[in-house]
Amino acid sequence: MIRFISAFAAMMAFATAAQGQILDPDVLQTPVDGSVASWIIRTFGLLTVLSVAPGILIMVTSFPRFIIAFAILRSGMGLATTPANMILVSLSLFMTFYVMAPTFDQAWERGINPLLENQVTEAEAIDFISDPFREFMLVNTRPKDLNLFIDIADERGQSTESEGKIDMRVLVPAFMISEIRRGFEIGFLVVLPFLVIDLVVATITMSMGMMMLPPTAISLPFKILFFVLIDGWNLMVGSLVRSFI
Repeated sequence: MIRFISAFAAMMAFATAAQGQILDPDVLQTPVDGSVASWIIRTFGLLTVLSVAPGILIMVTSFPRFIIAFAILRSGMGLATTPANMILVSLSLFMTFYVMAPTFDQAWERGINPLLENQVTEAEAIDFISDPFREFMLVNTRPKDLNLFIDIADERGQSTESEGKIDMRVLVPAFMISEIRRGFEIGFLVVLPFLVIDLVVATITMSMGMMMLPPTAISLPFKILFFVLIDGWNLMVGSLVRSFI
């Protein structure tokens, strides 16, 4: 990355100095030796990683559990667009950075920093970077989900380990369905009190003969008041963060 920025800065400086002058044709005839080819491949790989970064963030971090729980909370309260999607996604992202900070630090120290200092090759750096995420996913993946994909791989004759480590093709989907399951479990526990409020309000309005009045119009303020009085955001965010080992 540093080399890419340096090359870009050099190109911009050259372009500024050459304004009003004729470009030398020999500049375009740069020989493609091994170092240049390696630089091109590394730059292409960096751009590829940046383009799929959102997908990687969703697949191998705590983000799915957070966003699922917040979406179910908003639906259970009866609020269609409040808080807005941008707020929920931003909160989930910062909570993800908080939970994953030790993993990110290990990935930097083991793989990214040695790669920038040319102490390891790209292939070795990929293994060193992925090891902290593999450890995090193994700890937070249910054995039942992991065994499911291991059994499917065995049925198809595919390998499930690489150099004594669980293959990412097996671990990532197992981790994702485990996170989705936990997100729905937390969402159910969060929605349950709001469901009770809806039932109580609906029963009262029906007994009073107010057939044309939607119960949600009356229960919505009570649900918001209840969530604020119990300091719901503090409790929910704290519980979500502490749910990770």
